[in-house]
Amino acid sequence: MTGESDQTGAQQSDATGREFDVVVYGATGYVGELTARYLADHAPIGTKVALAGRNETKLATVRKRLPERAQSWPLIVADSSSPSALDAMVARTRVVCTTVGPYLKYGESLVVAAATAGTDYVDLTGEVPFVRYSIDKAHETAAASGARIVHSCGFDSIPSDLGVYALYQKISDDDAGQLTDTTLVMRAMRGGLSGGTIDSMRVLAEQAKDSQIRRLMLNPQSLSGGPGEVPKASLSSEPSDLNIVSAKKVDPSLRGTLAPFFMAGHNTRIVRRSNVLLDNAYGPDFHYAETMNVGSIPAVSTITAGAVGVGTGAFLGAMSFGPTRRLLDRVLPKPGSGPSEKARDNGYFVSEGYTRTTTGRRFRAQMRAQGDPGYKATAVMLGESALTLALDRDNLPPRTGVLTPAAAMGDALIGRLRTAGFTIEATELR
Repeated sequence: MTGESDQTGAQQSDATGREFDVVVYGATGYVGELTARYLADHAPIGTKVALAGRNETKLATVRKRLPERAQSWPLIVADSSSPSALDAMVARTRVVCTTVGPYLKYGESLVVAAATAGTDYVDLTGEVPFVRYSIDKAHETAAASGARIVHSCGFDSIPSDLGVYALYQKISDDDAGQLTDTTLVMRAMRGGLSGGTIDSMRVLAEQAKDSQIRRLMLNPQSLSGGPGEVPKASLSSEPSDLNIVSAKKVDPSLRGTLAPFFMAGHNTRIVRRSNVLLDNAYGPDFHYAETMNVGSIPAVSTITAGAVGVGTGAFLGAMSFGPTRRLLDRVLPKPGSGPSEKARDNGYFVSEGYTRTTTGRRFRAQMRAQGDPGYKATAVMLGESALTLALDRDNLPPRTGVLTPAAAMGDALIGRLRTAGFTIEATELR
């Protein structure tokens, strides 16, 4: 493999001084390879991409499985435990796109390296404590260097974040006031949790044994403050992440009872951070919740919603208790594993966001996409996020620092996802 990889050297640079547009870090992982394949199939001609990870042989094996276009992509060897290797890697690229999680275990050095180098960064984290770490340790550095550090660019939390942003844009365009109580309803989905997501849940369960981390995770505004500023917020100040609610309370057009959505504990905090980064544009009466559709028949959906709520709480409890977690580990997906191509292709999701404005008008935003949400659709969302930062810089807001998808990329990312086959629309309900 001599000459295949380049750990620290630089080759011909473009006018920006960066050799690559995107480095896919973690390309030997399951979702990392899917993201690399997506870029090989869909990135504009001339986009400069490199594959990175800690093992050169595995990187070369992955590259051989990718389309012909990727066979000339350079390989970069960089271990997450080597800050010097990470520094060298991020200095060579406009954007580092990382799938290496759990981020609490493997991501801290990389996010600091990117912020220091002025390199834009995207990831798939669903870990509130990691984003809080990033805000505290990297926001000011990134703001000074001009880096955009953008977390949660997959199923966590783009449907949530861009859904609310689309509502805001439509309501603003229609001069219909501001948002008030807003609820995402995951209307339908087919797909499973990735092994990486399960591994992150293991780490979060372990971290939550620390009372300080547990308070952070329960705080509905835990990501809303700046460095060292975690707002004090009561649990009652925002809807519970385990709410079971009548669908009619969300919108008169809905029926049945809505169950808790298992990703709400992270997504809601990303959306609330977006509102802060957008100078509280959603309005002073904006409150946000996430739910899941379990049917429209009242009695059946109520029973199902209750079972989902109890099951979600029981699962989280089991993940934090050693003996039961070991039992779950035998049946849950392992990191680096995933479904077949057919299963990935057959997946899909439909999310809807509902709000009533301060003028009393009702709006709905909808996002639909084909592909397993945690795998195929996530590879599209992450890949297009990286391309947005790398290639659409002139169309992005001037914000830098630790951001969210909506605050960092907003309209530009919505445009790219629509071109990629996603449906993203907001309409007024009559």
